[in-house]
Amino acid sequence: MEQFLKNLGIKEINEGCATGNTWFSSGELIESYSPVDGKLIAKVKAATKADYQKVMAAASAAFLQWRSVPAPKRGEIVRQFGEKLRTKKADLGKLVSYEMGKSYQEGLGEVQEMIDICDFAVGLSRQLYGLTIQSERANHRMMEQWHPLGVVGIISAFNFPVAVWSWNTALAWICGDVCVWKPSEKTPLCSIACQHIWNGVAKENNLPEGISCLVNGYAEVGEFLTADTRVPLVSATGSTRMGKLVGAKVAERFGKSILELGGNNAIIVSEHADLNMTIIGAVFGAVGTAGQRCTTTRRLIIHESIYDSLKERLVKAYGQLKIGNPLDERNHVGPLIDKDAVKAYQNALERVIAEGGKIIVPGGVLDGRGYESGCYVKPAIAEARNDMEIVQHETFAPVLYLMKYKTLEEAIAMQNGVPQGLSSAIMTLNVREAELFMSASGSDCGIANVNIGTSGAEIGGAFGGEKETGGGRESGSDAWKAYMRRQTNTVNYGSNLPLAQGIKFDF
Repeated sequence: MEQFLKNLGIKEINEGCATGNTWFSSGELIESYSPVDGKLIAKVKAATKADYQKVMAAASAAFLQWRSVPAPKRGEIVRQFGEKLRTKKADLGKLVSYEMGKSYQEGLGEVQEMIDICDFAVGLSRQLYGLTIQSERANHRMMEQWHPLGVVGIISAFNFPVAVWSWNTALAWICGDVCVWKPSEKTPLCSIACQHIWNGVAKENNLPEGISCLVNGYAEVGEFLTADTRVPLVSATGSTRMGKLVGAKVAERFGKSILELGGNNAIIVSEHADLNMTIIGAVFGAVGTAGQRCTTTRRLIIHESIYDSLKERLVKAYGQLKIGNPLDERNHVGPLIDKDAVKAYQNALERVIAEGGKIIVPGGVLDGRGYESGCYVKPAIAEARNDMEIVQHETFAPVLYLMKYKTLEEAIAMQNGVPQGLSSAIMTLNVREAELFMSASGSDCGIANVNIGTSGAEIGGAFGGEKETGGGRESGSDAWKAYMRRQTNTVNYGSNLPLAQGIKFDF
């Protein structure tokens, strides 16, 4: 096997469940094929219901100890995990690239996000603030504090096989929670590598089993998590269809959920835009990770006065894209995750034509030397209408739709006129346009950018979207509150017991 796989603890056949340093599983084998070259990387044993129960028992027991560790000391453990990630950055970044198909630079960037959220969480471990509240009763003090929730279930998607897990886990850990991770069955090896890295930290600090647990498997394993009353919070990343199922099931048992679902992101390109910046933001936003980001740019809403000139520049830029092995840093675009994704891409292009659109940069599946996996496709551009059914739908592939607008109000209405509400952007040098776009009358998305694209987010800000994107928030700002329970306390330090609202109860 490749040396980087060995460095990460990957074997030819891997146990898919872990409660820390203890590995086990008794289910069917999951075969992980690389979309880069179509080769089998390794196999993973999936979790059974019995395996899952063993994991949950360990996690539940660990929580009883972990919640009592002072938050700054939990932060110190997370700091050490971030340091371990620094030493494994090159190897883990390469695995992310090889198993998922994104460029090596993007793989390294994803691991850097893990490091960044660890740094953020370390500082946050000393800032889990509550409030002091003025009481209406004399000699009384009211306050608000936050306590750990318990076992946090994390269901992650293939496109960010390690970063999104870390967004949740680093915050959950410093909040005093323990985590059970169900990764995508399309990228199981990345999860096993992360567990090995954590295990090194846990062993060095003599931590109990169960603070970080892993359950690889198919959809039924995720269903175990969503239905389990021992899991007060489930954070799920994936399609809107999946999110509706998870949200309903968790709500049915009065659990909490963080849902990070589909995106259908647009950039509004004003007549006042810097077109050089626009080209960079639009092209990377549309073709980065081969269009498989939830923040991928899917629509360009362009002012009619610059439409033709911008379209010409986009076509030229697409003609310069290099498609190939993502481990070769000279290439801009790697493969789609698998052949099912290729079929969805082909179907989208067929529907564009059927619904009256026009393809201006043809797509297609690449074959021949270097494309043996059958997962490499050409990024495509189509002229379309915002109300077309295919445009309203998120296609997880590099298909970009162009459309015109006359007034900014019309453009904002088009931007908002889709079921999803994750990321959005406007390219303009006009401060009035920028401010309107970010106002309550502007973008209805969770993210609204000015003069940068829709893709990419810093960990300091809360990440998430509205409408069918789910409404959840992860990572920065005060997203930590989702991983804790709020408690209001009232302390009477006087010698009488006055009741609230002036109620008298004498006897």
